[in-house]
Amino acid sequence: MPALSFLFFLLIQQMHCCLHRRPGQCMSIPSSPQSIIMFRSIYIRVFVVALVVAFAACSKSDTVMPDPTVGLSKIATGYAAGAAAKVEVYALSSNLTTGYQPLWIALYDSVSEKRITDAHVTMLPMMDMGTMKHSSPVENPASHEAVNQLFPGAVVFIMSSMGGSWTIDINVHNHSNNKEGKLTIPVTVAEPAQKRLLSFTSAIDNTTKYFLAMVEPAKPKVGINNLEFVLYKKASMMSFPADSSLSISFEPEMPTMNHGSPNNVNPVHSGNGHYKGKVNFTMTGLWRLQLQLKSGTQLAKADSLDIDF
Repeated sequence: MPALSFLFFLLIQQMHCCLHRRPGQCMSIPSSPQSIIMFRSIYIRVFVVALVVAFAACSKSDTVMPDPTVGLSKIATGYAAGAAAKVEVYALSSNLTTGYQPLWIALYDSVSEKRITDAHVTMLPMMDMGTMKHSSPVENPASHEAVNQLFPGAVVFIMSSMGGSWTIDINVHNHSNNKEGKLTIPVTVAEPAQKRLLSFTSAIDNTTKYFLAMVEPAKPKVGINNLEFVLYKKASMMSFPADSSLSISFEPEMPTMNHGSPNNVNPVHSGNGHYKGKVNFTMTGLWRLQLQLKSGTQLAKADSLDIDF
């Protein structure tokens, strides 16, 4: 901008000279009337172009980036001190419930407040029941590069806070300064009005424990809806890896109306434990999804989840 200001000063000075013909104060200009008219025209055109460039530069510098957290609820804020980073945690709602909970992490430099978009972020949910502790399934941000300035992930809370206290450790490796730090936040988890999580021990071996969480539909509507589940296997009290060893089939029914619906698509594994399909709700009301989870032809679990809208 200082350079543009200087350019304006020179252009205005030269135009003044041209228009008023003050020799010695400006560049040499031919004395013929045609030359004077030509020089005046050139200076006016250059001046207009400079104005356009200046306004364009101002417009670019004044551009405001949209806030990526619009529509989300901030559930915690704090500092990962060792990483020199301020941490903000967002969710779809301030009221967390058992089941699949998407979370978004926003990072800022703790001094300059500028966004950090290159960092390695991991989450570790922990339930303290007094006499014992355990974790739960978690999806950590897939990349060290922020997505729309945020680091997206998810936690599957397998029980409510009625049984103890939930915390989430958020570990940050700030790539801008190569420093690491941790923030621990307490969260309260309630039971939803309609459960979106099934936990079961496989009927095949009576040993393996699974957790099946419903991801979609989050906002059901009349017609074809995306249907998505995510499946995890309990390996230990601290490890719940995503699983794809079971197949999922379902039948939707309205228990109060005694009918189902056509054009449904059974979920199939799409990666990282996620199964995606389609469910058709032909009207509003209470729908029950009758689920079957199998390993080959062997039934591991038959259960149901309700959706009322």
